[in-house]
Amino acid sequence: MNIGELAEKTQLNAKMIRRYEELGIIPKASRSLSGYRQYGDKDVNVLIFVKRARALGFSMKDIKQLLSLWRNKTRSSAQVKSIAMKHQQELTQKLTEIQAMLKTINHLVHNCHGDDRPDCPIIEELNKP
Repeated sequence: MNIGELAEKTQLNAKMIRRYEELGIIPKASRSLSGYRQYGDKDVNVLIFVKRARALGFSMKDIKQLLSLWRNKTRSSAQVKSIAMKHQQELTQKLTEIQAMLKTINHLVHNCHGDDRPDCPIIEELNKP
């Protein structure tokens, strides 16, 4: 299949597919006689795997490791779980940070009159050293 067909099957655009090829996520595509990239069903499976992992926020480094483990039928699930747990901790930390930001923003928005007066707790907060 050509890159357009692969893009349709994976719901990734051609630019992203070429990028994953450059990163070594999928092997360099063979070329048809007319020079077009040719892909197989294996590439579809890998790209769908990558797309799902990206949707969960895994880094490309982690995705490469997960792909390697996916391909290794003698892997231990402990290795996979370790990567997922590290990502889980990172997401939990980000969520905590976002919740703190949201709490501050909610407080500032609630205390800003939003009228014609120039005094504004949002500006005052942003101007703090």
